[in-house]
Amino acid sequence: MKFLRDKLDAVEPLFLKGGKLEQWYALFEMADTFLFTPGLVTEKGAHIRDYLDQKRMMITVAFALGPAMMFGVYNIGYQAAVASEAGAELRTDWQTELFTSMGFVLQSGDHVANVMYGLAYFIPIFLVVHIVGGFWEGLFATVRKHEINEGFLVTGALFPLLCPPTIPLWQVALGITFGVVVGKELFGGTGRNVLNPALTGRAFLFFAYPAEISGDKVWIAAADSWSGATHLGSAAVTEGYLATQNWMDAFIGFVPGSIGEVSAVACLAGALLLIVTRVGSWHVIVAGLVGTACMAFLLNAIGSETNPMFDVPFHWHIVLGGYAFGLAFMATDPVSSSYTCQGKLAYGFLIGVLVVLIRVVNPAYPEGMMLAILFMNLFAPLLDHFVVQRNIKRRLARYAA
Repeated sequence: MKFLRDKLDAVEPLFLKGGKLEQWYALFEMADTFLFTPGLVTEKGAHIRDYLDQKRMMITVAFALGPAMMFGVYNIGYQAAVASEAGAELRTDWQTELFTSMGFVLQSGDHVANVMYGLAYFIPIFLVVHIVGGFWEGLFATVRKHEINEGFLVTGALFPLLCPPTIPLWQVALGITFGVVVGKELFGGTGRNVLNPALTGRAFLFFAYPAEISGDKVWIAAADSWSGATHLGSAAVTEGYLATQNWMDAFIGFVPGSIGEVSAVACLAGALLLIVTRVGSWHVIVAGLVGTACMAFLLNAIGSETNPMFDVPFHWHIVLGGYAFGLAFMATDPVSSSYTCQGKLAYGFLIGVLVVLIRVVNPAYPEGMMLAILFMNLFAPLLDHFVVQRNIKRRLARYAA
């Protein structure tokens, strides 16, 4: 590492003001502070010093996404193998051809083949997200003459996991462009965005290209003998569907869906890491679960003769769709969520309520987590305002002369 540090120090003058590569300082600073801690640190004075800077916080979130990412990659191959064994044909795109050209044969019990098949789909999505998104980040940083924000480290890890594995790569490029430019940079960059950039990009793709982003029947080629629809999509149209399914399979993640959203247990592992490191707020997660439970129990009690979603119990809601992924990694976003503790409780509770309402009241759009979080992103500042004003009034009353 000393060799690398010396090399970076040697070329640094070229990127400083007056150097030949001055306009590319943002890219140099990004690489330097990613590999090493920043050279400027606070040593004295009236400052609060903490071991966790913004870049390390973002890296922690990226590590927390690891379990969901790894299981999602495996599940791509597993779902394709199960479908193939049930009589469906594998897709004939270049990813499948690359997989077969390496001599692999897809079988549900062959873990290595499942991972390799999953990587054939995941890596291109991951690369497109980072190349296109990194381009926009670098462009805005260069034009504004400031450092590249660390926020893209998380956005670049989150967005691929929100995509179905067979989404066209040009749509991936459009989605991450919309998320970075419209969802963040137009507001001023990391720390100033109102909406979560990754969710903003996914929302754009959902409304622009719903067939490719819905999560239903996206795993394999169409076949009369097999349906790749998600549990959530099937539950919305088939009465009693979930009663015939294994809840533990859905909890572990052996179900179709977007890459990183399938495994609730992997999302739980990531959420625990965020809570232990204090990067994510347990207030939001616990309040979200309470809100979901309250609304699910209420709608279960009301019931409906025409809408099967009224009968979906609480324990199924938390393993369906993007619920676990959204609650663990999206709702806890420190930029777009509430800042105050009481605000976080209200923010998380309302997300839990809204996701069930959207899923149940609008069965044509059974996945409600994305809209619930984006809607509450808009109201998070208002919740904090009410909390702060309430505390001011209490203190004025307490210390009034």
